[in-house]
Formats: sequence, C-alpha cells, structure tokens
Amino acid sequence: MNQIVEHRYSLTVYPLHAVFLAGTIPLFLGAALSDAAYGKTFHIQWNNFASWLLVAGLVFAGIALIFAIVDLFRPYQRARGIVLYFLILLATWIVGFIDALIHARDAWAGMPTGLVLSIVATLLACVATWLGFRTPHVRGAL
Repeated sequence: MNQIVEHRYSLTVYPLHAVFLAGTIPLFLGAALSDAAYGKTFHIQWNNFASWLLVAGLVFAGIALIFAIVDLFRPYQRARGIVLYFLILLATWIVGFIDALIHARDAWAGMPTGLVLSIVATLLACVATWLGFRTPHVRGAL
C-alpha cells in the first residue's frame, strides 16, 4: 500500500518561533528610545535601560535564530527566502551584540555609536520579522 505524502506551504511560522521573533522589535526599539532619551537628558539610568533591553533583545533574537537554523537545515522545511531571513536575523544579532559591547563602556563614551547601532538593530529586527512571517514554511507529514 503506497502512501502519498503531500507537503503544503504555510505562511505562518511556529507559534513559539513567532513570539521570540516578534519580541525582538519592541526590545531593540526600547533600547533605541532609551539611547535617545539618554542623549537628551544625560541621566545614566537611560543607558542602563538600553543595556538591559539590548540583552533581552539578544536573547529573543538568539532563540529565534536557533529556530531559523533548525528550519534552514530541514530539507523538507526549506523554502524560497529562508536563507535571506536567516542572514538578516543573524545580522540583527551581530549588530545587537556589537551594540551591547558599546553600551558596556562608560555611558557617554558610547553615545553616538550606541544610538546609531540601536537604530540599525531595530531596523534589521523589523526586516527580519517581516521576512520571517512572510517566508513560506513547508508543512506536512514525513
């Protein structure tokens, strides 16, 4: 008896993957807004907020990156656009990590660079989230 296996494309990601992927945007955005507030007020606590938000954004992006790596190496899961999504998410994590290293310096020492990197990380997180939700994933039994 032959069994036919049909793979279908779905435009949704796994729910846990979606939570961590979408969670990167408010965390990196919060870091960028905290950097902007620090640039206006010079209160050191805004820099501390940005540092903690960056760490949380890196954790969320790292977990989403693990999901993306798993999807990347599943031959039945691979679909058009998954490699681009993975690369943008990896770039988001790398920029966020460099931004966290900049924030580890003295508060004003990393000011213009930290703000710019926070904005770049936020934009990359937005693009990665858009690509992650837009990239079709193969669903079906093996």
